[in-house]
Order: sequence, then C-alpha cells, then structure tokens
Amino acid sequence: MLSRVQQSRQADEPKGRDGNQTLARGLRVFLAIVDADHGMTVQQVGELLDVHRSIAYRLLQTLGDFGLVARNSDGVYLPGARLATLADAYLPALRDVAAPVMRALADRLESTVSLFVEQGDEAVAISIVEPTTASHHIAFRSGMRTTMHQGAAAYAMLAGSPEVAGEPTAVTEARERGYARSHSEVETGAYGVAAWIPTGPGVPRACLNLITYRADVAEAAGADMRAASDELGRALQQGE
Repeated sequence: MLSRVQQSRQADEPKGRDGNQTLARGLRVFLAIVDADHGMTVQQVGELLDVHRSIAYRLLQTLGDFGLVARNSDGVYLPGARLATLADAYLPALRDVAAPVMRALADRLESTVSLFVEQGDEAVAISIVEPTTASHHIAFRSGMRTTMHQGAAAYAMLAGSPEVAGEPTAVTEARERGYARSHSEVETGAYGVAAWIPTGPGVPRACLNLITYRADVAEAAGADMRAASDELGRALQQGE
C-alpha cells in the first residue's frame, strides 16, 4: 500500500500530453514502485492508472525488460537493479565528495543528514546518511522532495543566490546568518537546519540539510552545517 504522501505526490504528477500517454503511464508506474515500501502488484498498478490488468501487466513487462523493475516469487514488482546504475550516474562528483562529510556530521550531531539539490520548483534529497551514534533519529529515503518555498533545505538553496524581491523572510535571514532554519514545516515537530553548498557551473543549487526532533541539536548545528557545506564547495572546486 502507498502512503497518503505518496498517493498525493502521484496525484499531482503530469498525466502526459497527447502522443506520450504510454510513456507517462510507464513513468508513473516506475515512480510508484520506487516509492512503495513493499512494491506493487499488477492489480495495484491497474488501480493506480485506472486501466485493465492486461494493460498494467504490459507496462510492467516493458519496465522489467529494461531492468527498472523486477517481479519476485509472490508476484510483487519491486525496483530493479538498473535503478542503482541510474542513481550512481546522477551528480557523481557531488555525491562522492559529500559522502564522508555527511557521515561525520550525522555521527557527530546524532541526526540524519541529507544532500538536497534544486530540481525545477522542488528541493529533492539525492543522498541520505543516518547516524550510527544514536538509537533514535528521523529516517527517510532518497527521493524525498519539498517545494522550493518551504523548509530549511529550500530556504538554504535560495539564500545561496543573490536576493530577489519578495523572497521569504526565512531566506533573507538564512543569507545573513549563513544557514537556514525551519520547524514543523516538512515533518511535524521536526527541526531543519541547512546550509547551501557553493557549487560551480553545471551543478544545480545544493545544500546539506539536518533534520532532528531535538531543539538543542538544531540550535547548535548551524555553524557545523555552514563549515561542512563550505568544505564541500572547496572540494568541488579542487576536483574541477
């Protein structure tokens, strides 16, 4: 079963223009399977698209032919191995230099740290590191997205660019202090602390984002987030 958040996300996805309905359907199915915690059956795919089982089955077969989904012994379709290749191909330099910095941050601050990039009008998490030093922390998967008008990650990426008229107060404040803050904007009760990464040409706006339920951690994390993001920026410049 899909969560209400996942269902809402799919409901907002483009339905496809004339001439590419089949492609749009296939992509909707692929994203739904990636988002689903336990995969999807042919029947669930048919219900998602409001189509006959035979159509759903043909879409799943095609996705399977390309290695994007795989059918297990129970008849449930799960993300395929090709997905790992696709993930590795997206901004590899940024993700590689960010990994050790994120691990150090997550363990030191006992909080989940994520790498967000701007994609259209959304902030998308492309890498997640959970702490090994804390038994309780907030967990989520890569692919989580928020609008570019809400949450610390979005505010931080906007703050890394010159001021624009009408920008949210949180963005202006983040630019002045060097990092952004938010509370209960993305996850109820959670604090977000994020700092933009100085990226070069060809790299989208990006930031490191910490999420925690602990107010004390959030209050003290800003300087660490700023320093870590600057470290990533220097590493990216050296690798050019």
